[in-house]
Amino acid sequence: MMPAFKMLSRVPGHRLLVPLACTALLLSACAVGPDYVRPTAPIPQDYKEARGWQPATPQDEVPRGNWWAVFKDPVLDGLMHKVDIDNYNVIAAEAQYRQAHELTAQASAALYPTIGAKAALTRTQGTSNSTILQTTLQNNYSALLSASWELDLWGGLRRSREAASASEQASAADLESARLSARAQLATSYFQLRALDAQLELLTETTKAYERALQITRNRLASGIVTPADVAQAESQLQSARTSLLDTQLSRAQTEHAVALLVGKAPADFALDADKLTSTTPEVPAGLPSTLLQRRPDIAAAERRMASSNAQIGVAVAAYYPSLTLAAQGGYQSNTYSDWFSLPNRIWSVGPQLAATLFDGGARTAAKRSAEAAYDAEVANYRQVVLTAFQQVEDNLVALRVLAQEQQTQELARNAAKTSLDIVSNQYRAGTVTYLDVVQAQTTLLSAENNLLNIRNRRLAASVGLVKALGGGWEQSGS
Repeated sequence: MMPAFKMLSRVPGHRLLVPLACTALLLSACAVGPDYVRPTAPIPQDYKEARGWQPATPQDEVPRGNWWAVFKDPVLDGLMHKVDIDNYNVIAAEAQYRQAHELTAQASAALYPTIGAKAALTRTQGTSNSTILQTTLQNNYSALLSASWELDLWGGLRRSREAASASEQASAADLESARLSARAQLATSYFQLRALDAQLELLTETTKAYERALQITRNRLASGIVTPADVAQAESQLQSARTSLLDTQLSRAQTEHAVALLVGKAPADFALDADKLTSTTPEVPAGLPSTLLQRRPDIAAAERRMASSNAQIGVAVAAYYPSLTLAAQGGYQSNTYSDWFSLPNRIWSVGPQLAATLFDGGARTAAKRSAEAAYDAEVANYRQVVLTAFQQVEDNLVALRVLAQEQQTQELARNAAKTSLDIVSNQYRAGTVTYLDVVQAQTTLLSAENNLLNIRNRRLAASVGLVKALGGGWEQSGS
């Protein structure tokens, strides 16, 4: 505040302003409106699917690290590094954060004096007051330096800055949330792509096997061993497999397009070669630390928006009180250019201005109630986000636990289907069963193989879901 007093001391009449400013600064030590206290949230005592975890509060600054590295896939690593640079949702969130930062700077600037300068040349025409009207022309030269300072007596400006700062922090959390969401979507889509690659490989091999089976059946028909019905069944099975192959190719292409969008590329400019599904589901360590859920950026954003709404109540309350502005102006004004800056043509004005609204038809009361309602809505949103976070953690924990069991049983089912097909094929060659039995055994094996791939993909998706639900992995420090 010292620069402002030094400026005023150079203006004639500053002896009036300095005592008023000192008094105003003493009055502005407090700010009207409620001080922010984080409301409570409905937090359970423990996790249903992971005993031993403890509830925590937002701590969004904890580093997350490269959580996707646990899947040990170099192609996925390369794609992840493109998200911050090329994903347009992330770019938009970063721009919104910069906007929020500047709005905070704008709110902070309102606490300081405003200094301006003005130079003007005007030419006016008038008439004299004599009985004979005479037209007169007159020039007016002026050069003025002005300063004004609205004293924050009731803390309204500080509450505005507090609200803007909290909104900026919420925007920073939104940016991190956009990054986390884009990365989680990328990982999920990438694993889906690799699962489809595996399905395409399976269906391609199956189609080749069905083609061979059809040819064998036709040869057996020519030898009079089988009936035309066996050939028709073999043909139907082959065409169904080809249809499934085409449909899987469609899904694979669309999934690749989704990956392209996440890394900011047009589908025509992006391609991923087919590869095997080599990633395995990482093990979730027992006794995950309680600080992990604190890193969720959406919880941090919701909490900061509560703080911003709380400060807006103070802004609304401050509107009930009068505002005090200290203003000073000094310079030179003359009718002739030659003596424009001479001492007799010096002008100045200085003094406080007190303004208060006496009647507004209830506008300020409505504004205060609106701010209180907005705060209540943010509290409800915050509590809902916290509950949703616990639900998402529980959902993915139970998914990982159950899907691990499903994969074990499905592997047994796949192995049994293989054995069954071998037995039925030998029986068919011996002529003890019909070709329909072979078709059913082949269909069962194909279904078992597809189900196993789907379960592996779902386990990977659940791992990514748990990462997102925890705010970014289960490592406590960045890698």
